[in-house]
Amino acid sequence: MGKILIIDDDESFLLLLSSYIEHYYPRLDVQTCKNPLQGLKSMREDLDLMIIDLEMPHLDGSKLLKYAAEKGINKNRIILLSNHDADYLHNHFPMGTCLAVLNKFEAGQKAVLDMIFRSLEKKATG
Repeated sequence: MGKILIIDDDESFLLLLSSYIEHYYPRLDVQTCKNPLQGLKSMREDLDLMIIDLEMPHLDGSKLLKYAAEKGINKNRIILLSNHDADYLHNHFPMGTCLAVLNKFEAGQKAVLDMIFRSLEKKATG
């Protein structure tokens, strides 16, 4: 089963995204953390995907990304989500920093997430 960890302090967005994945990709196992400090404890090498909000209090997404990489989680399994536009994100997180940097609220970015979720679900079913 594909394991996904989502860390985002915006409770309504966290619920929206996790509910969406559970509904449309039922073979994926979704774990959520509203508190980034608690998210540190949930990071494991067996995760298939991590989705991290960039803007959070106390511990932002770039620090979580660095911690995850130090813990051995492949950066190609990490997506950063943000309110910033794509130009800002790509300037601050160049290609190769992680799997993707996406704007949370741009409709076109949802297609990228769906493509990733479909791929994970396909791998999970063998």
